[in-house]
Amino acid sequence: MKIITLCGSTKFKEQFREAEAALAWEGNIVISLGFFEQSENIKLTNEHEMKLEALHRKKIDMCDEIFVIDVHHYIGKSTAKEIDYARRNGKGVRYYSEEKLIAIH
Repeated sequence: MKIITLCGSTKFKEQFREAEAALAWEGNIVISLGFFEQSENIKLTNEHEMKLEALHRKKIDMCDEIFVIDVHHYIGKSTAKEIDYARRNGKGVRYYSEEKLIAIH
């Protein structure tokens, strides 16, 4: 059992949920996002963005590895920073685009 933090663009809500379910089904503890501002058209202030960034770094601190939701290999600026942070802190990095997830119905 691992603790895995999901990272990626909030526009990929469906893929986040897919990965969350599949990774949990494998017996992992999965840390995801509280909401998906891009998918749900939520406007954030700079202060909110900074708080969420700090919160996500804490989630990365708690995990064994991150699982990057990189649909069509898309990695935005924030996600690239999270990958760098995870690597600098000795966390494993896996990618949605490279995995064969178990479909949960």
